[in-house]
Amino acid sequence: MIVMLLFLVNSAVKLQANSPENEPFYQLSQTDETIQVDGVLSEAVWSEVPVANGFWMSYPVDDRAVEQDLQTEVRMTSDGEYLYIGAICRGPQKYVIKTLKRDAEFWDGDGFGVVIDPVNEKTNGFTFGVSPAGVQTEYLVTGQTGRREDLEPGRLRKGVNIAWDNKWYSEVTNHPDHWVVEIAIPFKTLRFEESKSQWGINFFRRDASSNTIHTWAPVPIEFNETDLGYTGVLNWEKAPEKAPRNFSIIPYVRGGVSKDYEADTPADPQFQAGLDAKIPISSSLNLDVTLNPDFSQVEVDEQVINLTLFDIRLPEKRLFFLENSDVFEDFGIPPMRPFFSRRIGLDSDGSPIPILYGARLSGNVNENLRLGVMNLQTREQDGFLPQNYTTAAFHQQVLERSVIKGYINNRSALQAEDPDYNRNAGLELQYRSADGRFQTFGGYSQSFSSGLKKDSYFYNTGIGYDNRNLSVYSNLSGIGKNYRADMGFIQGQRYYDAERDTSIYIGYHHLFSRIGYTFYTEESKRILSHEINGRHIYDVDTSLAMLNNELEAGYTMKFKSTAQLSASFNHTDINLLFPFTFINEEPLPAGIYHNNQAEFGFQSDQRRLFSLKGQVAYGSFYGGTRTQYMLQLKFRAQPWGNFSVNFEQNDLKFPDPYGTDNLFLINPRIEINFSRSLFWTTFLQYNTQWDNFNINSRIQWRFAPMSDLYIVYTDNYAVEFWGPKNRAIAIKLNYWFSL
Repeated sequence: MIVMLLFLVNSAVKLQANSPENEPFYQLSQTDETIQVDGVLSEAVWSEVPVANGFWMSYPVDDRAVEQDLQTEVRMTSDGEYLYIGAICRGPQKYVIKTLKRDAEFWDGDGFGVVIDPVNEKTNGFTFGVSPAGVQTEYLVTGQTGRREDLEPGRLRKGVNIAWDNKWYSEVTNHPDHWVVEIAIPFKTLRFEESKSQWGINFFRRDASSNTIHTWAPVPIEFNETDLGYTGVLNWEKAPEKAPRNFSIIPYVRGGVSKDYEADTPADPQFQAGLDAKIPISSSLNLDVTLNPDFSQVEVDEQVINLTLFDIRLPEKRLFFLENSDVFEDFGIPPMRPFFSRRIGLDSDGSPIPILYGARLSGNVNENLRLGVMNLQTREQDGFLPQNYTTAAFHQQVLERSVIKGYINNRSALQAEDPDYNRNAGLELQYRSADGRFQTFGGYSQSFSSGLKKDSYFYNTGIGYDNRNLSVYSNLSGIGKNYRADMGFIQGQRYYDAERDTSIYIGYHHLFSRIGYTFYTEESKRILSHEINGRHIYDVDTSLAMLNNELEAGYTMKFKSTAQLSASFNHTDINLLFPFTFINEEPLPAGIYHNNQAEFGFQSDQRRLFSLKGQVAYGSFYGGTRTQYMLQLKFRAQPWGNFSVNFEQNDLKFPDPYGTDNLFLINPRIEINFSRSLFWTTFLQYNTQWDNFNINSRIQWRFAPMSDLYIVYTDNYAVEFWGPKNRAIAIKLNYWFSL
């Protein structure tokens, strides 16, 4: 194995020699002229500075220049306090604007953006984007963005942290054959080194009418336009000086009332206050502090029908845990993560456990070292002892885009009669070639828990390669039966025995492999590509007895209009170790089951005001059959309204006496944007699997930069007997003070 890895690393080093060397170059000089950010570019300096143009196609092709009538012209300057960017985006006024809400659905419509790498080391940077309606988005981006998977709306991008928020300014003007955006980014918002006179930079443009993406520095089609491995050079006439530290305090107050109908208790009035603070330790290292945090404004989890043997991983939505989250969470593989922030301050049902305080130090110590240290303390509540959570992680860049990284996680129960703790420590090495196409990684972790000694290991290793057409990847990982990650997410280790109503932990080894090949049909006017893919998952316990053997083959036809058709076939041999039930009937007996499933899916043009997605699947399922229907309908009243409904039905039929059931989930969503600062979102969920009907309605008014008033109403009903479970209304106000 080691010899193979050394051979592949040597091959990847050779690949680095073939990476692009002719990076586009922009010479930036300062100005004394006062610039009014109004989207007009009327100041004299805009006609005097160099023009960055000659944009290249990045998607759906990457081998040609953008047509002249869709070209983009970018100009830049600085006054020592702000970095100014002006862009003229040519093209007809056929814009797709999905929403007026900041940070939402930016990639699903028209937009212009800039990628900035101040340390110029391809490890982490910033992205700022603006739509033709003037809607802003900003996020952190790392050097591990990886391959462009697809561009279907709503898909989260790897290596991107959209939770990062800060103050910057932009305005837009629209014209019949172009639109103009003007941006001012305060230097105190960016984290950079004074000595750096060259930054990495790229500009990108999303033109929805042609479904194309353009970049100033060429980016291969298989990578996202924010990939830090494909930036140009921003050369400063004089390197920017250290900016004043951007110290911010964000206090909040919240009032409300809730009632638990199931417990038949009186209505409970509530008042809470707390604050967040952002304290710059250096220009690239930041300390975030939260005291008595409240997350009542966070949207409820989107419910799913779970027909697996294990818990599913729901996304983290609480802002405190999201900024720089990759420093802590980018370890292991997706089904096995030693750190997962939802384990902190939430119980197994997702209900909040109050947090007393939290502190997070994160950012760049120097141009090659990223650091994260976080500590949180929860209160005692309803039988949960107070817990202290501490995690520390580092990412040390080596070579051009490779990383050595490590972590320590610790959970300790306070006031416990006997020792109650769980600790994890691990190291990983991730090699990535300069062009981003080849990667290999490996890591090892050990856990230390009260009462558990042996078989507490976790290892993972993998290898992958991507080019324009081919994508291959494989990883091997495993855990001992006594490995615990109380601050993490490990899928497949804990089995539930329905007969004894208990959970059993096992150790197992997991092998995952996938391969995909894409045929681009550039000569076709309608079809973009044909994709053929396959994957194999094989799990065995530590005695090498088979747990799961899954084979899947699939085909996807993508159209240039964003529509697509797909089909797949899946065969799974699964060893049900303990009796289990999916529908609260007589448990299925333990044993080996052979499941086969065929699936067909379609998606209409997502740029249209009305769009839909659907999927039909049928096959054998644990000795019975499963028929699944899924449908998503969307209507956009551009730009002020979004109306959608998701529907899923699973018809399960098992042989006697194991029962039958029809599981049903529907979740309509209504979003009304009164302006770029006032939004009303209502989310309904009706789920028969969890016997719950939920209403979550939220009004957000951004009355000042980064300052909000929220009004949130939630209501839960039992589906089977249709009665109220609990109800609450909350009003929350926070204000961002910059000092």
